[in-house]
Amino acid sequence: MTTSEHLTAQRPIGSGFGTRSTTADVLAGVDLTGRLAVVTGGYSGLGLETTRALAGAGARVVVPSRRRATAEAALADVAGVEVDALDLADLDSVRAFADRFLASGRAIDILVNSAGVMACPETRVGPGWEAQFATNHLGHYALVNRLWPALADGGARVVSVSSRGHQLSAIRWDDPHFKRGYDKWQAYGQAKTANALFAVHLDRLGRDAGVRAFSLHPGEINTALVRHVSEEERIAAGWVDAEGTWSLEFKTPEQGAATQVWAATSPRLTGLGGVYCEDCDIAEPVEPRANGAAGADGTNGGGRTDGGGGAAGVADGELDHDVLTSGVHPHAIDPGEAARLWALSAELTGVDAFAR
Repeated sequence: MTTSEHLTAQRPIGSGFGTRSTTADVLAGVDLTGRLAVVTGGYSGLGLETTRALAGAGARVVVPSRRRATAEAALADVAGVEVDALDLADLDSVRAFADRFLASGRAIDILVNSAGVMACPETRVGPGWEAQFATNHLGHYALVNRLWPALADGGARVVSVSSRGHQLSAIRWDDPHFKRGYDKWQAYGQAKTANALFAVHLDRLGRDAGVRAFSLHPGEINTALVRHVSEEERIAAGWVDAEGTWSLEFKTPEQGAATQVWAATSPRLTGLGGVYCEDCDIAEPVEPRANGAAGADGTNGGGRTDGGGGAAGVADGELDHDVLTSGVHPHAIDPGEAARLWALSAELTGVDAFAR
């Protein structure tokens, strides 16, 4: 039975690392020889940096990818990596990849759920699911559940890349697929909340098998993830200036990938789990601002639960960058919300490795 004394405290542990730490910094002295890691999206952006870092520390890295030829080209110079096919928006593809992997008989030591999409135009996948929720959350949910035998065999760490964007929306229980009006930033916020809640409940279910789970905000980094954000939006958010020069507050890819690599490998996290991290440490819990993001009751900043209007931190579909702060909001680490999301995800995907 899960009780409060079994839960890892959501507070910093004094890791010794920080905002500008790199993957090389957090892996100093860490030997991953003989370990096997799976990194979704491990051929682009932070996923690519994660793959390079883990392989460089001695791990064998499997990179399931939607664009297999692109992945093979990007990883051609990285030793110890194998590429397979996976489309997280297609549950048949998820099942096929998992079946192939399980047939190899190998255990998984590390799984980093790094693939994702941000603020895309309204897109429907599968049976009409909203694409950000489906790709960022439901695909990874199905993947982890189908890979569960290998994860349990390895006593794995499962790392889900969330974002500070979780502050934009709690789970929209009455309309998770935005059938009553689409807002790309609120959809992104919901998906990132789902990533964090997934780690909370997976950790609860998996810890007796030695499987621990973490979520994280990697920071702000100029990668292909921002491809759906217009130049005007980037300027308004303070990401770039009028000349297109990126903010000095942005991290390099090596710095941006450091938190997920730290969560996946740090000895300091042994015996811990179910927490949200940022800047290579466990994050502080923070309360939403009065006009800020959604709360644990499922309302957005305007107190709405009906899925109408704009998201907290969003006005007329535009992101109010100043609303987002360091730390994790209560709705993204609430155990009750996490259990409810797990049940919804099992119902939608038809997969639950822990069903009785």
